Amino acid sequence: MFTGIIESVGKVKSMQPTGGDIRLTIESDELDFSDVKLGDSIASNGICLTVVDFGSNHYSVDVSRETIARTALETLKAGHTVNLEKAMLPTTRFGGHIVAGHVDGVGIVSKLQQDARSIYIEIEIPQELAHYTATKGSITVDGISLTTNLVRDNIVSLNIIPHTAKVTNIAKHWLVGNKVNIEVDIVARYLERLLNKSQTGGMNAPSTQSQITEAFLADNGFMK
Repeated sequence: MFTGIIESVGKVKSMQPTGGDIRLTIESDELDFSDVKLGDSIASNGICLTVVDFGSNHYSVDVSRETIARTALETLKAGHTVNLEKAMLPTTRFGGHIVAGHVDGVGIVSKLQQDARSIYIEIEIPQELAHYTATKGSITVDGISLTTNLVRDNIVSLNIIPHTAKVTNIAKHWLVGNKVNIEVDIVARYLERLLNKSQTGGMNAPSTQSQITEAFLADNGFMK
């Protein structure tokens, strides 16, 4: 699990095709590798990937065809910058929101402009993910935990403060037309699952009726 608070920006050192998959190597002089070991998870642009090799300032991961097909990873090239976050510890300060590192879909940056000292951004996300987002809710874009300004249909608007732009790859890499990895709030997915189960039942449904209804969610601030 992750928090969406980026620890450092790395750089793609190489992307080597290996038996139909890709061996991706990322280097960073800022990420602390002192506690990294084989099998650890590092979110790379929001994708939870397993370390299969590492050194004092780099690590390598194997990327399956499934991951390549479902993320924006195929747009990366050697030299591109990526957002990095190691898996959280039980003692880690929870600064962002619950991030699984499981990309739900690929969005496209549709608007980007300066807005006072911040950067105003609009991202077009897949239509099937739109109902998981909410105004002033949380969304993960390229591994960054962000708060949505507004959600209109499948367009999510965001304001990036100077600090976030500085410590991520936003200012260096995001351009109109760029593809970005999207992970919706995992809580929204579980709420949908509970709602569907309470409404449709099924062979594994409990004998007592669920108290989680749309009215309950609205009364408790989960729906607008």
